[in-house]
Amino acid sequence: MTATDSALTGLAQGWCALSLLHGRIEAHIERALQAGHGLSVREYSLLDVLSRQHSGPGGHLRMHQVADSVVLSQSATTRLVSRLEDRGLLNRYICDTDRRGIYTDVSEAGLTLLAAARPTNDTALREALAEAARNPELAPLVAAVENTRG
Repeated sequence: MTATDSALTGLAQGWCALSLLHGRIEAHIERALQAGHGLSVREYSLLDVLSRQHSGPGGHLRMHQVADSVVLSQSATTRLVSRLEDRGLLNRYICDTDRRGIYTDVSEAGLTLLAAARPTNDTALREALAEAARNPELAPLVAAVENTRG
């Protein structure tokens, strides 16, 4: 295959469209969350992921699992956790059964902020998808996203 192969070009165009869709959605949600709640998309995502943990076996995520969930490096995730902990939105503590493990839970203030931000996130997502659906290049991708709803 060469760089001018039509299949490769189509694949590259599809990837560019997907990247464009993601960027537009993320930017729209970012503006809404910042304006309404003082949260970035990454902060919201981290609070959301951590809020879904539960106590007991398999209930807590290790930092590399959290990093994978919010699509950040482990070091960037650690810095993000520290910032949110400084704001009183998260709590960290040592694992009872493995002193090397550190767990992170969403504080009551974090849960309250997350509950307030969730409708903003959902509305901004719907708005961004509706806007993107008007673009013929992005409309098929929007349809694919909408068809993945459970």
